[in-house]
This record gives sequence, C-alpha cells and structure tokens, in this order.
Amino acid sequence: MLFAIDIGNTNIVLGVFNGDELVGHWRLATGTNRTADEFLLQVKALFDLRDIRLADIDGIILATVVPTLIDPVVTMCERYFRQQPVIVGPGVKTGVAVEYEDPREVGADRVVNAVAAHLRYGGPCIVVDFGTATTLDAIDANGAYLGGAIAPGISISSEALFRHAARLPRVELLPPKVAIGRNTVSSMQSGIVYGYVGLVKELITRFRAELSPDAKVIATGGQAELIAPHTGMVDHIDPLLTLWGLKEIYRRNQ
Repeated sequence: MLFAIDIGNTNIVLGVFNGDELVGHWRLATGTNRTADEFLLQVKALFDLRDIRLADIDGIILATVVPTLIDPVVTMCERYFRQQPVIVGPGVKTGVAVEYEDPREVGADRVVNAVAAHLRYGGPCIVVDFGTATTLDAIDANGAYLGGAIAPGISISSEALFRHAARLPRVELLPPKVAIGRNTVSSMQSGIVYGYVGLVKELITRFRAELSPDAKVIATGGQAELIAPHTGMVDHIDPLLTLWGLKEIYRRNQ
C-alpha cells in the first residue's frame, strides 16, 4: 500500500492506495508545532477506522509547502513505518516540463496537480486549487506546466474583512439565495462568495484566451465545492486531485 501525504498551509490531506484503488483519505488541520509522535497518533487512529495497519504500508510520498513540517513527518515515517518517504522536489522525477522563469519557485503541490490533471483529464487544462491561496495553473496539451496565477483564498479574504472592518461580523461562507442582501450577513456572503466567483471566472476566461478556448477546467482544494459550481466554467471537481498526482509521481520514481 502507498501512503500519500499532502501538507498545505491550512490542511493536511492523507490518502492510502491499494494498487489503483484509493482505500482511505482524510483531511486534517495543519498544525506547525506537532511532533512526529503526535502525527503518528493521528495517523494510526485514522488507519484503524479503515482496518489499515502500519505494516501494510510499503511506500510513502510527501509533498509540502510548509518546510517546518518536513522533519517531524519524515521522522514519523522512518521511526514507525521504517520507510524513507519520497519528497516531491529537486531530484524527483515528475515527468513535467516546468516553463516558469525559475522552476524552483513553483510549489510542489502545483506540479503534483499538473501531473494528476493531465493524466486524468488530458490537456490543455487549467487547474483551480481553492486552498489557503487560490491558484490557477495552465498545463498544455503535452502536459507541460506553463505558469499560473495566485490570489488570496476566500477564507483569507473573508477573515481580512472581519478583522479590518470594525462593525462587520465573521460570517459563514455560504452562497446566499439572492445577490442583493437585505441584512449585513447576507450582504457579506453575497460580496464574498459571488464576488469570488467573479474573480475565478475572469481568470479562467483570460487563461483560456491565452492557452486554448477548449481548455478543460479542473477544480480542487478545500473550497472547490463551495465556489466551482457557481462559476458555470468548471468541467470537473476533484477534491483529491493532489493525492492522485502523488500516486503517479511515486510510480514514476520506482
């Protein structure tokens, strides 16, 4: 079995593959102060829910945009799984030509998503990842990573509005029934959610104009199911896209 770990700024997504089947997946809050032992306790409890034993794992792959968590996670893998994880980064074969001016600036998660999107849906395509930041990435017909855009995530935008406007409350991120709000909460929900939908639609439109009008759009990340359906421009919602990319990169390095 393969244990795939994707560490983002807000969430850690875990997945276990048995061959080509994803037999378990979980989403945890990212905590930057956890030790290897604390990680292990959480992982083992989740594995137990699926009757997966630590000894069943014969491969581990890790992608992270939080460098401080590499050491405790690697220590957990070595101490309890007796495995040296594959860490997505320099020296790891991804099969993706990165056309960025400085390829080292591209986050590991964006390259992993490019691998999965091209493999699962073909190219050219656009990946919209709704995470701490919302990123859009362009992948050409041959699977090359061309570049993208980075915007503040919807949760960050909402929190900033609450923190910097004295009389505005923190609101639940839900699409209101109408755009014209009749109270403060629904007005904020309209502005945040539908305003964010507009941001995403504009970027997709511009990406398609530069990439291909027929480029498929794949949405992933924790907020994908909140925003993507309202854009009318997303072809596939795949919240676990990164896990599938990690699985493929692991295969390419065997």
